[in-house]
Amino acid sequence: MADTTTKPETTPEGLRRNSDPALDPANQHHHQHHHHSARVDAEGHDDAVYTTGTTVDPSVVPLQSTLHKHDIETSKGLENDEKPKPVDGTHGTPPDYSDHEKMEPGIVSTTDDNGSIPRYGKLGPLYRHRRVLTHLFIGMLFTGWWIASLVLHRDDKNWVVPFLVWLAIMLRLFFFHVSSGYVSNPIRWVWKHSAVIVYDKIPPKGRTPAGAAVAIAAILVGSFVSEESEDNTRENRAVSLFGMLVFIAFLWATSRDRSKINWRTVIGGMLAQYVIGLFVLRTGVGFDIFSFIAARAADLLGFAGDGVTFLTSEETSQLPWFFIGVIPAIIFFISIVQVLYYIGFLQWFIIKVATFVFWALGVSGAEAVVAAATPFIGQGESAMLVRPFVPHMTKAEIHQIMTCGFATISGSVLVGYIGLGLNREALVSSCIMSIPASLAISKLRYPETEETLTAGRVVIPDDDEHKAENALHAFANGAWLGIKIAGTIMTSLLCIIAMVGLINGLLTWWGRYLNINDPELTLQTILGYILYPVAFLLGVPRNGDLLKVSKLIAQKIITNEYNAFYALTNDAEYSDLSPRSKLIATYALCGFGNIGSLGIQIGILGQLAPSRSGDVSKLALSALASGILATLTSASVAGLVVTDQTTGLTS
Repeated sequence: MADTTTKPETTPEGLRRNSDPALDPANQHHHQHHHHSARVDAEGHDDAVYTTGTTVDPSVVPLQSTLHKHDIETSKGLENDEKPKPVDGTHGTPPDYSDHEKMEPGIVSTTDDNGSIPRYGKLGPLYRHRRVLTHLFIGMLFTGWWIASLVLHRDDKNWVVPFLVWLAIMLRLFFFHVSSGYVSNPIRWVWKHSAVIVYDKIPPKGRTPAGAAVAIAAILVGSFVSEESEDNTRENRAVSLFGMLVFIAFLWATSRDRSKINWRTVIGGMLAQYVIGLFVLRTGVGFDIFSFIAARAADLLGFAGDGVTFLTSEETSQLPWFFIGVIPAIIFFISIVQVLYYIGFLQWFIIKVATFVFWALGVSGAEAVVAAATPFIGQGESAMLVRPFVPHMTKAEIHQIMTCGFATISGSVLVGYIGLGLNREALVSSCIMSIPASLAISKLRYPETEETLTAGRVVIPDDDEHKAENALHAFANGAWLGIKIAGTIMTSLLCIIAMVGLINGLLTWWGRYLNINDPELTLQTILGYILYPVAFLLGVPRNGDLLKVSKLIAQKIITNEYNAFYALTNDAEYSDLSPRSKLIATYALCGFGNIGSLGIQIGILGQLAPSRSGDVSKLALSALASGILATLTSASVAGLVVTDQTTGLTS
């Protein structure tokens, strides 16, 4: 951020009705963003704009209108050294989510007194006066549904998912009327008088090594105490563990700024990846939960097929084309996101997710939301969840968002890949394991060196979706934005894939004069041999499978994961892969980290923040490499924890 700021002039009379006064040009302090292009600064637009949640200095906070409720009492009326009063009921002490070493500030909510950001329109007064009855009705309705489901499907359906759905709804209704402090305060007290005491007794210089030692010990115990099976020997597990360490060392050596690495994020993210792998792969409950989430996300995006059927035909809507199966889903989801922003749900969601992930891993709220959403809704759609923040993100945040997109696949394609005969547990668990892995690896490769808008606090700025008169208007605005983003995605993919074809054509022509014909000289062939050591580091058995797995990974990077998955399940060349090799290959391919996805990432982020398109393009290759490595670390973890190598695999 810029080193100097100027105190803004306040002009309350100039505020627009129903607009956030903190975003009014007259109430802003402007400065040059050093990562914006010279063109942007010269034209004087898209400067960073900050609301009250981005600074603790009242002298630079403009006077606020009463049209909106803000996270703290404004600077108006403060005398001498009086500090702004938070609205979280902590009597002047903001919530502390610091990691002790960095002392990040706590979450600052932008919600109203009831913990939500309602937009009920004409139904608002009726809802407020009948809230208890409304919540009782909803609670009884879902309780009846849950009990009926247990009775009617006690023998043919799993009870875990309906119970968790019912529990989530009941807890949300319960905490509408009872302060969550009755639960969070005891937990905070126990944490403060146990883990924090131990943490504080460790010398500051020894905290990072101690955390690393605990993580390594947990991984060693979890990996080597289980029994051996077939080629899933402890020797091969040791190779997988060594490979993970090599990947981390490589990222550290190539880090943009090694002195700024937050090792808490790295260690916590890698340990969380391993724990999630254990939970999903060694417990039936874990797999059922995450499989349900991924399936429902796929169902949501699948409803776009109804629109395609109306516009074309039933047969056309079933075609396995990117234009038919993916583009309509993106447009539909963007429209839904606009409506969710209009009613305030996504703002509430961002605050809740950011609170936990910031406390656990020390990343910004926007990064946390994108990381959590990407495995379920995809690399393009997840960026829409934090659309207002994209123009003002730091380079590290943009790098992180892109890394998340490259590191995993989405629920919309998960079902299709399961239909190829791949291991369902591998696909579902890989999606979830890549969440903390992408956070850890991105922050290792590109550490945060700037002040972020959502670091330790979540401030939801007004955006143009607030111009909508109602939910239908917001939905229509989203459809138009979706068309623009979809067009950018298609043209970017077309050009990038065509360029790969051009390069392969030149290489093949050149190789024929050297009698390189089987296989032909292509980018896939070259990269396949380069990745031979990578296949070894993943723990692939040394029985002739190394080159085959490396060629599959190369195919995924150069073209896409679908081609690689199809080859794994249908090509005779890979039919004799050992169960362990197939399993590791499934994990290694389970990500959008390919050249074609560069077009999607650049296209979407470029549309969301045109002034940052230059930064997006500069960071794209680094994020692609980081996303690929995040997926590969999931393959290493799979080689450590999976005991049943054959479940769900085709022969």
